[in-house]
Amino acid sequence: MRFGADPEGTRLPIKLDTTTNGEYLPVPLPHAARHANRTAQDWVGRIAQKLGVSRRKFLTTSSGAAGTLLAMNHAFAEAGRTGGYYEVSADAAFESEVASATVDGNEFIFDVQGHHVNPQGKWRDQLVNQWKVGLRFFPQSSCKNESDAIACFSAENFIQEIFLDSDTDLCVLSAVPAAPNDNPLSTEEAAATRAMVDAMEGDHRLLIHGLVHPQIPGAIENMEAQAEEFKISAWKTYTQWGPNGRGFWLYDEEFGIPMIERARALGVNIICVHKGLPLPGIMFGGRYTRYARPSDIGVVAKMFPDMTFIVYHSGYEPDHEEGPYDPNAEEFIGVNELVKSLQDNGITPNSNVYAELGSTWRNVMKDPTQAAHLMGKLLTYVGEDRVLWGTDSIWYGSPQDQIQAFRTFQISEAFQETYGYPHITPEIRRKVFGLNAVVPYKLSKEEVRKRASATDRIGRERHAYLDNPDPSFETYGPKTRREFFNLLQLNDGNPA
Repeated sequence: MRFGADPEGTRLPIKLDTTTNGEYLPVPLPHAARHANRTAQDWVGRIAQKLGVSRRKFLTTSSGAAGTLLAMNHAFAEAGRTGGYYEVSADAAFESEVASATVDGNEFIFDVQGHHVNPQGKWRDQLVNQWKVGLRFFPQSSCKNESDAIACFSAENFIQEIFLDSDTDLCVLSAVPAAPNDNPLSTEEAAATRAMVDAMEGDHRLLIHGLVHPQIPGAIENMEAQAEEFKISAWKTYTQWGPNGRGFWLYDEEFGIPMIERARALGVNIICVHKGLPLPGIMFGGRYTRYARPSDIGVVAKMFPDMTFIVYHSGYEPDHEEGPYDPNAEEFIGVNELVKSLQDNGITPNSNVYAELGSTWRNVMKDPTQAAHLMGKLLTYVGEDRVLWGTDSIWYGSPQDQIQAFRTFQISEAFQETYGYPHITPEIRRKVFGLNAVVPYKLSKEEVRKRASATDRIGRERHAYLDNPDPSFETYGPKTRREFFNLLQLNDGNPA
């Protein structure tokens, strides 16, 4: 078979790198992760040679992913990052059946955070638009199947990366922070993407969010039109974003409370809120980063027990290393602040607060010790039934490597004993991958079986594609501080 993408096999199927989604600064790759990449590059070459196949051919197989994870385990152990590890048998690198049983799976996968833009949208007609300029600095803009850089972020490429190049069964198309006239994907356009998927016999594989920036005049009143006309499944808001950089707390009586009450009155009772990953344009202003913190989550969860709050990114901050939770600590940052907010307000595990993993899991999977603390805390304090799978893709390309890494990740026995973290069982994985999200989005078991069906057009195309896969293994997003600051400068200090 001739491969159109990476024919020399230079890219690993499991990606540990510094790429961001444009909403936060790239964090330098830790020594252990760099060592893991070098070790994996060496191992897969030698394994492919022993098997008598090309590097690229080997890397497109389940054994290629398994061999990569095995090599990374070895490197992380050498570096002393052993709080977690990837459960992969040594035979999996050489035996395809063993590899398939390890890194492949049949879980129902419901990604609650996906993104793309509309390349034909009115936002491109504007002389100056932060997204129009900024997207060109994402490596995705140089995808090989498009002559127009912005078209690389289209619905068609989104469907390819999410539904064909990964095991994802169902996805929520989420909104981005931008004023209505500047937004690269309006609610109406998101509904059009949903219709496109439906037209592929997709059995409603795609759900959509309605965007609310309550500080914009008329935004709260507009919620009714979004709910009725576009049949949205949940609301998305950014507490740290607003006109002139003005943020808000969810318990704010001027903005937060009216937004929540309006959502409840309309019967769309899910509020998805970006917490953590401080938006850099605001961060550099020095006044509004505090609104990225999740200290308000427990407050509104207690005030509105009939509402569901999904904390996007789980409050994770990339420049802070996740460690164990200490209720007596002097300062709470990242996931610890989310846990503190819940405990201070009497929100017990498996209540009306969910933690979402978009960008967060991708960041910590390059450090198994940090990953063990993060996943252990979320499963323990937010609850095994309240952790949701999300990837923030298409910004990063296909989420398949994130899926395979989580499918094999395990918290060490030492951490389980010391911190009370759970053993990650197949049942917990199934919950996180999709079954937990079924509850707030009110999908029946029959609907889950239908939407995970391989008999619709998307399922048939995915099955046919797996006979001759040619994944790019490319990562999309700014990888260096220079790329990020070029993006930021051209966006007048706002994230794209």
